Amino acid sequence: MSEGILGIHHITAMAGVAQKNVDFYVGVLGLRMVKKTVNFDAPDVYHFYYGDSVGTPGTIMTFFPFGEGPRGSSGAGQATVTSYSIRHESVDFWTQRLTEYGVSFSGPQARTGGRQVITLRDPDGIAVELVAHEGADARPGWGDGPVPSDHAIRGFYSVTLKVKHHERTSQLLTDVMGFRRIEENGNRHRYEVGSGGPGTIVDVIGQEDAQFARNSLGTIHHVAWRVADEEELRRWQKRLMAAGLNVTEVKDRNYFRSIYFREPGGVLFELATDPPGFAIDESVDALGEELKLPEWLEASRSRLEDELPPITLPGRS
Repeated sequence: MSEGILGIHHITAMAGVAQKNVDFYVGVLGLRMVKKTVNFDAPDVYHFYYGDSVGTPGTIMTFFPFGEGPRGSSGAGQATVTSYSIRHESVDFWTQRLTEYGVSFSGPQARTGGRQVITLRDPDGIAVELVAHEGADARPGWGDGPVPSDHAIRGFYSVTLKVKHHERTSQLLTDVMGFRRIEENGNRHRYEVGSGGPGTIVDVIGQEDAQFARNSLGTIHHVAWRVADEEELRRWQKRLMAAGLNVTEVKDRNYFRSIYFREPGGVLFELATDPPGFAIDESVDALGEELKLPEWLEASRSRLEDELPPITLPGRS
């Protein structure tokens, strides 16, 4: 029996300088680097995965840091905001921490449902929200990093998409992908999937006069949704193709299997399997410490290690 889509698996974005990206997501936000590998489609570029202590699906933010290059622009046909869960008791901690590190932010702002939201941007201009809400304690954060465990980020809360016309995107979400509409506020339409709650939520903003996004440095590349295993992934591949979508073949991303397609508003979606996970090629204690390559790139290791910029994890020499 199909388990359906379970929630957010990961969100992937394009960054500039690799060390600045690491310093922010590990050193400031306190996420764990759970994998340091390369872009399988462009191996001369890193692929960083940040998450909780083991890289649980629903906590994973990933980046392709291209170095110096043309900047993109956020807009229609793109995911525009990544929102993380924090505890209500952590709001003051985060405002003080962001101030200490010189990160500009707004809020906390009260929103419906008793949520408090702090809004900021990462070094490349990607919008990030820290959402304080009831129930954040249900998911642990990484307790061995630079942020104390009581105040650690608890995985994703939601992701925001911007499209010119929300109707077709909404129809795909509800009629094909199994999402449920749970809230509407002006042109913002909120949906959840699976068991609901933090990590399963997507906001769709419909804005007819929005400029189309230009994907490059400083923009979100795609949003990946969780499925249980490869059998389930192949069922979804057939279902999405039957709905008229142009779906890729199943791709082996080493730590999961996945397929890609664009939803009607232009946002690139991925469906990704929970297994096998990030501990298949290094121990949990050592996650993210060494450059990991798929078997077919091992012959190029020496060249890649020479060409890729050196990276230091905050707190380590």
